[in-house]
Amino acid sequence: METTSYILKEFKPFSLFSKVSEIKTFFIETSFSHFPIVKNNELIGLISESDMEEIEDDENEIGNFQYLYKLFSIEEEDSLLDILGVFASNNTNLIPVINNKKEYIGYFEINDILQIYNETPFLKGEGIVLLIEKGINEYSISEICQIVESNKGKILGVFIAESGLTSVKISIKFNAPDINEIIQSFRRYDYLVLSNHKEDYFIEDLKDRSNYLQKYLNI
Repeated sequence: METTSYILKEFKPFSLFSKVSEIKTFFIETSFSHFPIVKNNELIGLISESDMEEIEDDENEIGNFQYLYKLFSIEEEDSLLDILGVFASNNTNLIPVINNKKEYIGYFEINDILQIYNETPFLKGEGIVLLIEKGINEYSISEICQIVESNKGKILGVFIAESGLTSVKISIKFNAPDINEIIQSFRRYDYLVLSNHKEDYFIEDLKDRSNYLQKYLNI
């Protein structure tokens, strides 16, 4: 999905000569957790609001505190998932955007990127969401797609919901004429189905067998 139209330039980046007092005021007046510092159109790093609160000398220049800088960015042609990954791994609500020459061109705000994500078929489109689990070294995205598509399903999205030392949980969204057949196919391939679905006849069969056994034991 195209994201370059969401690159913002409303606020200019700081320079190495920006005063601490100026930056503190900026963070008070905005909701940013970080903001970029640029030298000769090159991204030097970002300073965070929390780190600025630790600086007592308001008349000093931010260039004298480069040990506080963090450096992360995204290139303007990077994918939506790449952008979301940088937001998550840096605990930030702003990401600087650079071009292929490493020149600073603007920034992304997290609310805009989340809005794009909300418009994807994975979230907005109608479909069945299935949560499955398998060993960390045993699952295969291609196998997952093959299971769905071989049962006349259409994949809308697949992502890793949780990854541990021994197993991984995977969310799949798809459309299919026979959901139960897909669920049973995953079980035949040794995937554990974690989500509950009214179309899952296997669960209903287990309930029936349990009720029959309980009735037998009570005789």
